[in-house]
Amino acid sequence: MRNFILLALVGYFLSSCEALQLYPEDPIKGAGAVTLKFVQINDVYEIAPMNGGEYGGLARVAHIRDSIKERFPNTYMFLAGDFLNPSLIGTLKIDGERVNGKQMIDVLNAMDIDLVTFGNHEFDLSEEDLQKRLNESNFSWTTANVRHVTESGLMPFARQWKYTTAPTSDFSTFNAVDADGNEIKFGVFGVTLPSNPKEYVSYGNIYDNSVRAYDLAIQKADFVVGLTHVSIEEDKEIASRLRALPLIMGGHEHYNMLIKEGRTIIAKADANAKSVYVHTLIYNLRTKYLHINSELVMVTDKIASSAKVERVVSKWTDLVDTQLKEVVENPEEIIYNASSPLDGTDKSNRSKQTNIGELITRSMAYAYNDNVDGALVNGGSIRIDDRLVGDITSIDIFRVLPFGGSVLKVDLKGSLLKEVLEYGTLQSGEGAYLQRYKFSQNGKGDWQINDKPISNNKTYTVAFSDFLLKGLDIPFLTPDNKGIVKIYTPKDNEPATDIRKAIIFYLNSLKK
Repeated sequence: MRNFILLALVGYFLSSCEALQLYPEDPIKGAGAVTLKFVQINDVYEIAPMNGGEYGGLARVAHIRDSIKERFPNTYMFLAGDFLNPSLIGTLKIDGERVNGKQMIDVLNAMDIDLVTFGNHEFDLSEEDLQKRLNESNFSWTTANVRHVTESGLMPFARQWKYTTAPTSDFSTFNAVDADGNEIKFGVFGVTLPSNPKEYVSYGNIYDNSVRAYDLAIQKADFVVGLTHVSIEEDKEIASRLRALPLIMGGHEHYNMLIKEGRTIIAKADANAKSVYVHTLIYNLRTKYLHINSELVMVTDKIASSAKVERVVSKWTDLVDTQLKEVVENPEEIIYNASSPLDGTDKSNRSKQTNIGELITRSMAYAYNDNVDGALVNGGSIRIDDRLVGDITSIDIFRVLPFGGSVLKVDLKGSLLKEVLEYGTLQSGEGAYLQRYKFSQNGKGDWQINDKPISNNKTYTVAFSDFLLKGLDIPFLTPDNKGIVKIYTPKDNEPATDIRKAIIFYLNSLKK
């Protein structure tokens, strides 16, 4: 059904009203016009409301969708990638096994979500754990460019059950019938950017596979839309190659946007369900005219929660509360107010010095009463991939550094210290990039501490995250390196025993 699709001018506005007040009467009436509603979310790592319940929460998102569906039966919910990792809950253990996104599958199943595509963070999981999450999901997955590397060659990722297997598809199709018996079929294809290389994952070309999937889907559908997890520039390129593509529901960026590229509308909601996009699509079977109106809906504490989904969310958040209280007495206590956003995004912390990296390393030094020459932490340990602003609680600190670990006090030679700093700089873009405190480079690129050159033969005392001393990010940085003179491991009653406790300890000191 290779029909030329006309698009109406798109209108949208920001709103924080009640969900049931958000949807005006259909702008097109008459025989042969079928109305659809698409509810779009993307980059969701948290299942519960954040910032003291002020915004977010998947039970609220479910209520928005359910409220719409009461009036418009042809309502669908789509997730444009990044949801299995990273999260605080995902790092917790049940019966000795790390959760690794199981909580998100549990909640999405309860939400009756219709379709998801892979984000780059889905492949943070091991091959075994990702397969478990696929098997647990009751919803469909789509991807045109991602394949599973197996002993038998490249295969689609698949949900595996006892008696059957359901491979992911290049595209999915949906049938919609209105009250007058008018029927249409639409298709949805997905693609993912190749930013997370893993041995068990093969990424095909984003653009070639978008065109291929669209060409296949349009043969079976009245119109086709994209569900993508790529950068906005890549979304624009997809739109430029598929000029008849009416809508891209995108992810990867963490802030809302609605733009047009040619005739294509590209929409991205805010990360962590701070907002959702509600797309109203009205397709006229006689004229082949497709009208699209895209509306950003803020998910706030003014919106009710789905009781069904809330029960599942509570099951998991109760687990968090129980385990966190073993580390800090009051996880929800407000300990800091970030008047300027703290940049916890992956891209920043793996490539440049950030304010959140400085805060973490400053706290590491404070845990040792500032009796150190500086502090270093690997940027890859900062896992929130978001910006924090306003009131910050202890639980937010655990979200930033979900894997924890202790802060070691290490005496090492200046020659090794410079080698470590230089290696970290060369790893820009990777997890081994170093966030630091008191270290800098002069105009010649030489490393300094407090504007004084580091001497090769002098011994310096540095606070390190314990992960760095395992030699995983920096291969030569291990306890048996000859440049290391002494390592102090904190006792259980010291703040440095857990890097999260060290940060909370420092932030509480600022209130005194």
